[in-house]
Amino acid sequence: MKFQDFLGIDLPIIQAPMAGVQDSALAIAVSKAGGLGSLPCAVLSPEVLKTELDRIKEKVSAPINLNFFCHLSPEYNHASELKWRAALKPYFLEYGIEECDMTEGAKRSPFSHDIADVIEVYQPEFISFHFGLPNQDLLARVKSWGAKVLSTATTVDEAKWLEANGADAIIAQGVEAGGHRGMFLTQDVSTQLGTFALLPQIIQQVELPVIAAGGIVDAQTVTLALSFGAMAAQVGTAYLLCDEAKTTALHRAAIKSHHAKHTALTTLFSGRPARGIVNRIITEMGAMNTVVPPFPLAATSITALRKKAEAVGIADFSPLWCGQNATGCKEISALALTQQLARLI
Repeated sequence: MKFQDFLGIDLPIIQAPMAGVQDSALAIAVSKAGGLGSLPCAVLSPEVLKTELDRIKEKVSAPINLNFFCHLSPEYNHASELKWRAALKPYFLEYGIEECDMTEGAKRSPFSHDIADVIEVYQPEFISFHFGLPNQDLLARVKSWGAKVLSTATTVDEAKWLEANGADAIIAQGVEAGGHRGMFLTQDVSTQLGTFALLPQIIQQVELPVIAAGGIVDAQTVTLALSFGAMAAQVGTAYLLCDEAKTTALHRAAIKSHHAKHTALTTLFSGRPARGIVNRIITEMGAMNTVVPPFPLAATSITALRKKAEAVGIADFSPLWCGQNATGCKEISALALTQQLARLI
């Protein structure tokens, strides 16, 4: 299927939703350029989500993709949290962190009917999900609006599951991609393939349109993804230095330094595998430490540490999300970058 017919946009470029480093400004700029901008909604309160959607409606008439998580929220386990805090205790002592300094980390709420109540009035054209799909009644509600549903697959089995359970298109996320893995049928990172190993296998096994993601940072890699049979390319890391991105100064500095050449999948910051630039906490604790509480409970304790360090200009405990290929990052407008990504098409 041609991307114009499915996506209704001029360029086969989808901006990856990136919680923590963007708001609606980046999504608006990409959509104005002819791509599909995305708004990460999983960490937004209903009030903020409504404000962002109002801003989008005011600024652009082109489609926007709204992205949500659909994980199962785990029960809080005090014993597990105590083990995690014990592992972090040397750092707490270093920064003088007390129990009263603990504040809840980024709240990542799964998609729900309450959230659907907020967005229904806006009749979104596209809704994408990470970690599978919501339950069938929620999915049916979304589809009743005429919205097309995209979801991330990191293995062939996940792609086939998504096709069987109601997705309209599949985002094939290679292991190169920055930020959280969309894996949901397994948490075994040894199953994770590179984009150009995963993409053709998924295309062969499903009938749905497939979008390539992971390591796509410039016009050459966009063209390569399309030549493999992808309907469109989803790009995240390349947008991190754009004018409209909310990437912090510490995060920007890490991307522009040699450190961006060394990334790893880690569970330290949230409890689920996510790719970021290797810093002190990853080096010293190990990227996949077994005492980390389940997603998203890990965030609370480490956020207290992160805030103390960032206040004195140190990114040792910050989630510096970044893909394996940061060479496409440019300090230009997202509109200009989107057009550059599509220049060979």
